[in-house]
Amino acid sequence: MFGARVVALILAILWLWPTGRQAQSEALMAAYRQGQDLFEAGRYEQAMPFYREALELGEREFGPVHPTTALLLNKLAELYRNQGRYQWAEPFYRRALAIREKALGPEHPEVATDLNNLAALYHLLGRYQAAEPPYRRALAIREKALGPDHPEVAQSLNNLAALYQLLGRYQAAEPLYQRALAIKEKALGRQHPLVAQGLENYAILLRATGRNRDAANMEDRAKAIRAKHAEENP
Repeated sequence: MFGARVVALILAILWLWPTGRQAQSEALMAAYRQGQDLFEAGRYEQAMPFYREALELGEREFGPVHPTTALLLNKLAELYRNQGRYQWAEPFYRRALAIREKALGPEHPEVATDLNNLAALYHLLGRYQAAEPPYRRALAIREKALGPDHPEVAQSLNNLAALYQLLGRYQAAEPLYQRALAIKEKALGRQHPLVAQGLENYAILLRATGRNRDAANMEDRAKAIRAKHAEENP
């Protein structure tokens, strides 16, 4: 999904460039597509030189502070993250965030996506206190830009709730899980797999706080949703 979006955006931008840039633009797209194919096949080490080449060509083509450069930086960061090389991923995520803040404005939904990526990385690194501010800022941006009942708001609520749960802040986490679940049910329907995921997340908190019967009810409903989805999508 993310890879197709990068390709579409780069192609749209390249369409406007003078024909003298065509050879270099084709090289950029070829490098990106090779990297993406390898990435999707789980061949991360082989994908690395192609993503690096795409970034180098992208910086030359669009400049170091262009939104397309930010997308290419994000791909490298994602690759490092999937390899478990979290410390390597951080500077790429941070640079992509800085570019988008400058190019798109600090309250753009794409900025929220970059903030969420950075916070999730801190989460993986165990830097939980560092993860909270970008998670909270991503939530605020999405609520303002997309509305309080958008599925991406539910994602931000769930991320922040999971962080609070990990920190043992159950009272702070619970209303966030509840609101995320309500948004998913309203936006996606009560039988959607993401609703099942929300039920499972909430059930973990309920068990952690000794409410095993309520947790079991949530888990049973989640299992029923997943079973129905599997039956309808063999």
